[in-house]
Amino acid sequence: MQSPAIPPPPVGTTVEIRYRRLGRPTEVYHQQVLENSPRGIVTFQSHTPIGPPLKVAGRTILEPGSPAIWFTFRRAWHDIGLFHLADGTFTGLYANVLTPVEFVSRHGWTTTDLCLDIWVPRQGAACQLDEAELAEAEAAGLVTGELAERARQEVATLMEGLATGSWPPRLVREWSLARATGLAAGGPAGNPTPNPSRESASPPESSPQTRP
Repeated sequence: MQSPAIPPPPVGTTVEIRYRRLGRPTEVYHQQVLENSPRGIVTFQSHTPIGPPLKVAGRTILEPGSPAIWFTFRRAWHDIGLFHLADGTFTGLYANVLTPVEFVSRHGWTTTDLCLDIWVPRQGAACQLDEAELAEAEAAGLVTGELAERARQEVATLMEGLATGSWPPRLVREWSLARATGLAAGGPAGNPTPNPSRESASPPESSPQTRP
C-alpha cells in the first residue's frame, strides 16, 4: 500500500522494482514510467532481461530482449504485462499474482510474487500457470496457507472477469507497442491505440508450469 508521504513516480522517470520470489533471490528491474494516473501505473521495459525464451505449451511468448508493457495497480493483488517477441510481434497478456506493491520511495516499489500466473494468448484459450509451484512453496513453509489461498482467489476472480469481459481493465486495452515506444523515445502521448485483438478469451484448457 502506498504511503501518503511518498508521491507516485513521475512520467518519464525510471522506477526500480524489487521483485521478491519465494525461496529465491530478490530480482531488481528498472522500467520507464509512461503513465501514472488513478487507473494505474504504466511502465515500459524495452529489452526484457531474461535468459532462454519463455514458453507456454511449447510456444514462445517472450524472447530475450523483447519489449514488454507493464501495468501496476495500487492495492491490487496482480500486475499485467503485454508480451512481444523480439521483432515486436504481440503474443498476449501475462498476469502475475503478487502482493500489493509497497512504494518505498518516489522511484521504487517492492512486491512479492505469489507464484500463480495467468496467460491470455493473442489466439487461443487462456490458462493458469504454476499451481504446482505454489503448492510446493506452501508445503515448504515459504508462504502461509492464508496467503496461498488469497493467491488462488485472485486467479479465480481474474478468470471470471476474463470470461465476462470485465477484465483486463480498459487501461490495458488502450496501450500498444507503437504507442509505448513512441512515448518512451520522447514523442507525444498521442491517442490510445488498442493492442491487437484476440480471437478467444475462453477459460483454461491446461496449466503449463512456467513463468518469467
